[in-house]
Amino acid sequence: MTNPGDRPVAEQPADLSTAELVERLTTQVSTLVRTEVAHGLDEVKAKGTRIGIGAGISGAGALVLYLGLATLVAAGVLGLATALDPWLAALIVAVVVLAIGGVLAAIGASKAKSAAPPVPDRTVDSVRADVAAAKGATR
Repeated sequence: MTNPGDRPVAEQPADLSTAELVERLTTQVSTLVRTEVAHGLDEVKAKGTRIGIGAGISGAGALVLYLGLATLVAAGVLGLATALDPWLAALIVAVVVLAIGGVLAAIGASKAKSAAPPVPDRTVDSVRADVAAAKGATR
């Protein structure tokens, strides 16, 4: 027994009039498009976030490389100014800083490269499947 406010159970397409079929099609296509656009936006946002993280890590690596270069310059100055101990310590520090900077820059570049381009691939594939299904249903 159904309540007056309940919607009837979905009827078979053969039982519907042309106007009802067109209305159903319009509603379904509208829902499908909104869903696909939402999925596409979510996918682009996720890829954009990964690009941002990669760029941030690369920027940090570049800054560390710059600091390492500055330390190398200081090591050269200290090497000229003294005999051995102070510049050797500065040279060791510079090599360590440069190694850390190089690793950070490589990791950041790898992360940014893996996220680009920010195209919603899964959503594009899903839309293609929807179009193929719609074409198959019309034949």
